[in-house]
Parts: sequence; structure tokens; C-alpha cells
Amino acid sequence: MLSELEALLKENRLFSPSEDLMKNSNIQKWMAHYGITSYDELLQKAQNDPEWFWDELAQELEWYQPYENVLKWDPPHAEWFCGGKFNIVHNALDRHVKTWRKNKVAYIWEGESGQVKKLTYHDLHRKVNQMANALRGLGVKKGDRVSIYLPMILELPIAMLACAKIGAIHSVVFSGFWAKAFQERANDAKVKVAITVDGFYRRGKVIPLKENVDEVLDDIPSLETLIVVKHAGSPVHMKPGRDLWWEEIIHEQEKECITEPMDSEDPLFILYTSGTTGKPKGVVHVHGGYAVGIYTTLKLVFDLKDQDIWWCAADIGWITGHSYIVYAPLIMGVTSVMYEGAPDYPDPNRLWEIIEEYCVSVFYTAPTTIRLFMKYGEKWPQKHDLSSLRLLGSVGEPINPEAWMWYYKHVGNRQCPIMDTWWQTETGMQLITPLPITSLKPGSVVKPFPTIKADVVDNKGNPIGEGGGHLVIKTPWPSMFRTLYKDPDRYVDAYWSTFPGVYLSGDVARIDEDGYFWIQGRADDVLNVAGHRISTAEVESALVSYDAVAEAAVVGKPDQVKGEEICSFVTLKKGFDPSPRLKHLLREHVRREIGPIASPAFIGFVEDLPKTRSGKIMRRVIKAKVKGDDVGDITTLANPEAVDKLDHPL
Repeated sequence: MLSELEALLKENRLFSPSEDLMKNSNIQKWMAHYGITSYDELLQKAQNDPEWFWDELAQELEWYQPYENVLKWDPPHAEWFCGGKFNIVHNALDRHVKTWRKNKVAYIWEGESGQVKKLTYHDLHRKVNQMANALRGLGVKKGDRVSIYLPMILELPIAMLACAKIGAIHSVVFSGFWAKAFQERANDAKVKVAITVDGFYRRGKVIPLKENVDEVLDDIPSLETLIVVKHAGSPVHMKPGRDLWWEEIIHEQEKECITEPMDSEDPLFILYTSGTTGKPKGVVHVHGGYAVGIYTTLKLVFDLKDQDIWWCAADIGWITGHSYIVYAPLIMGVTSVMYEGAPDYPDPNRLWEIIEEYCVSVFYTAPTTIRLFMKYGEKWPQKHDLSSLRLLGSVGEPINPEAWMWYYKHVGNRQCPIMDTWWQTETGMQLITPLPITSLKPGSVVKPFPTIKADVVDNKGNPIGEGGGHLVIKTPWPSMFRTLYKDPDRYVDAYWSTFPGVYLSGDVARIDEDGYFWIQGRADDVLNVAGHRISTAEVESALVSYDAVAEAAVVGKPDQVKGEEICSFVTLKKGFDPSPRLKHLLREHVRREIGPIASPAFIGFVEDLPKTRSGKIMRRVIKAKVKGDDVGDITTLANPEAVDKLDHPL
């Protein structure tokens, strides 16, 4: 269990959105409609009557049959919009093609090679209908599971929407995972049909996904059909009677398809966690509550308007992509950018070129990406006209204040508020987040979204006044996961048993004197140095705040005297070279920023840190190397060669 965590790093800078942005924001207009005059009043009213809040927003969507009750809460089990008949695809597509949005662009897709495709809502609707009819023709019925193993190409959202339209449950597997991970997930879900691609591009190379998949298909006994998308033109073997080409099966299909009315609580998808610390967990989300939660947060947090160009630069293989590339933007009827390749390929201009080319106005990315571009330097975004941007966002892990400030200055030109959001695969939607009317502190996720009661508690569940502890959620929310697929006991044990009726996030956080939340990392990313409990995130943040440092990873190494000593690996920005003097300067910098207790005993300079294909630093692997343990499975790493170089830093 977690002892109280010491909060050593302080951040007091405050940034407020412009008066114009606040006045014209969706949240301000929504509040005015209900006679709410301030952010604090909104939080209080929503806390006092959460069912009123969610009922009003659910009514903005279309229901086949009205729900009878907003919420049935029997901890830890929730049912939202009980008795309502609903389909997320009706709200994402069907209703739009009956309006002027029919000819509006839904997706601007750019491939790594520079190819561009645009799909209107009408185009997308027809393609989804054709694939839905094709799936029905293959015997896929309501409740059947379909595994989707595709890269960031347009067939990915089309496949997801086609499944949801007919009531099938999709299970997307991140294309960066090895085929063994796909097999494991497909077997757990007992999928009937799977969808993959001949190959896709990554940093100029073709990844032969179908060839890789062929090695495991015989070990998925439930699989009847494999649908293959032609994308890279890679030569593939097609097994007669099992493998079918995407284009061939949809070619003769009708362009109309009746959408299946679903119960609000019917499953929409299973999304497996990465499994880096054990067997992957199949997180189950449902049609009704999930749709209401993600629609509400995209509308009120990111303030999207009809004229906006939205770019969530995540991968659809993760929950961020499910919620904020596929479903919520389509429900809102906005235009989204999708990009297939790496953000810095063929050079560090790529991301900024895309923003400039398509006049992206609201941009959502991960701290890992921001730190990558910090390493390259501000000269790259400065080459481009980024004046179309009006709002920025951060997701995936805590963003250190230095990266926040770089993002604010060099991408947002000090004009764009940063919506730094905390949420998880399990939560489905953003739970702790600023709004376009709140003041911001670099590195803080500000306060819980309206109706969400979050807290930081000790091991007994008591609220902590100062310092860090367990981040918990004490109230239900519409897009919460309903269970773990085929594992309801694990659902209770892993998330709801430590503090009965209270959701345990697995993250540690602290709350400052203004009620702002600061996420400090995972509960197992905590150092015990001479009796002091120190967050690795705080030490990493202090290191990255030094001019020369682009990224840092901090782990603990067992020490007989101190319990643990702090070991750090850092990558340097362009133009800086490793040296003993730089190590000394970094230690002194950490001492000034946090205190002597947090000064690293070891600093190693490396060219790259081991990362998953989603860009997250693999601290588990680094910790194993430092302790001399077996690093275990590293098949999810994007750069396995970085592991060996930890033994011989620069």
C-alpha cells in the first residue's frame, strides 16, 4: 500500500483564457441557458443534482425510445439511461446525413507518404452501411465480437462504426502490437471475424501486418473469417474459404443499412489494456452512457464548433482514439484530421505542416509528443503559421510544467489555453480537466468535471490535506466501464474492493490549496528514499525543467542504507553533449527545484528511452535493468534496442 507521498515540487504560475474565448465558449453559453453565473456555481449545482446535469445533456442526442431513469447505482454497478433505446452510430452518422452536414467533411486523412483522402459524412455513412451489410452477410449478429487489427487508415473507423451499427461488439487491437498480442485478445473475446491490412507505413518502412497475423491465425479457433484491406500493396497469402479482400466483399453491398436499436446498456466495444503488468483486462463500454459522456466532454472541454478543424493526434487503438477520434467528433458533426505516420517523419516539420495545411484549430496530443519536439527545438514550429490554433490539449500521462510552458509558448503562441485532461481506458471520458473558463496552472489538471467527485486519500480511505495519496472517484459517471469481459470478479477486486463503492484509479495525486489536482504518476512509480516517499514524476519534471534535457526517466535502485536511491536516465536536446559537469549541474538543479533528498545518485545520458509504440516510457523495463533483473516481455516496445544501451549510457 501507498504511504503518504511528499509534495516537493511547487508551481504557482496562473494563466487565464482570454475574455473573448470564455464569453463565446460552449460551456459559458450552456451555463447562461440555465442561469448559472460562475464555474464554482456550475460545480456546486452539478454536484447537488448530477442526474439533472446528465439528463439535460443526454436530451441533446437522439433516442429511439426515451429512457425511464437517468441512473441506477448499486455500487460498484451502474446503469445509465435505463430503458432507453439508442445506437451510437445513429447519433454519429444517420442523423447528420438528413441535414446540411451531409456534405461536410468528416475526416481529412493524410498518409505518411503524403497521400490525402477526404470523406464527407455522406461518404462515410455509405461506406459504413456497406461494411455493416457485408458483416451481416458473413453471419455477424448482435453481440458477436469482431477483432479489428488496423493502423491509422480510414477503414479503421469505418469498421468500428459498421460493427456498432448492427450491434456487434468490436475489439480494436493497436497495430503496433505484435501478432501474439492480437491472438491473445482475439481468443479472450472469442471473435468470429477479424479485420486486418496487407501492410502499413511507419517511418518509410512497410510493416507486413497480414504476414505477421498469418503466424497466429490457426491458434484462434473461434475465427471464421479474416477481412484484409489493401493499403501498402504488400504481397500476401490469402487462404481460400477464410481470407477475403475488403473491397471485394463490400463492392456489391447496398449503400443503405438499417441501424440496430440497442438497449442503452448493451455493450459497444471491448478494449484491452496493454498487459505490460499482467494478463490484459477487457474493458467493456456500452452504447448509451458512453456516448453521452464523450459527447459532453468534447463539447464543453474542447469547445468544438461547426467551423473547427479538430485533430486528436492519438491512435485509435487506444481509448483516446475511440472516444475522441471516432465517436465523439462524429456525434458532434465536426471535421477531424487523421494521420497515419510518425509525428516527426520524414523530419520534425511534419506535425506543424499538418496543422498549417488544414488550419487545425483545436489540437490534442500527449506529453511524450511535446517532449519529443522540445528535443528538436522551437525552430521547427516557428517555421509554420500555427495561428489557426485556438485551444490545445494534453492526454495520456502527467505533463511536467516545463513541457506545458513550451507547448503554451511555442505551439500556442501564448494565446491558446491548454486543456490538460486526466482519464483512463476504464473511465471512457475525461474526468478531471480544465474548462475554457478556468484559470490554469502548468502541470495541473485543475478540477473534476461537473458531477465528478474526486479525492486523494490515504491507505484507510481518509482524505489527505497535504501531500499525495490514492486518486479515487466517489461518484458514478455515464461513460464508466461496466465490467471486465468474462471477469466480473476482477472488475470488483481490482477497482472497487480497496475502498468499497469507491473507484480506485491506481494513480497517485495531490490537491493544492486552491483545490487543483496534480497527477503524480502510477501508484507503483513511487520512490522510498531514507523514509521519504517521492514521486518519480516530480523528479523527472525537475530534470526536464533544465534547459539541456528533453526527456527523463527516474526509477529506484535498492540501497541498504536509504532503502532506495534515485537513478535517472536522460536524453538531451539537440546542441547539448553529455559531460561530468552536466551531471553535476543537473544534480544541483534538482536540489534547488525539489530539495537535496531528491538529488539523483545516478544520471545516465542515453540517445533514447525504451518506449511502447504509443510513446509511453517503459519504466518497468528500466527498473528491471537497474536492479539486474530479467526485463521480461518487451514485444510492446517501439525501440527494443534502447534497452541494451541502458547498460552503457553515453
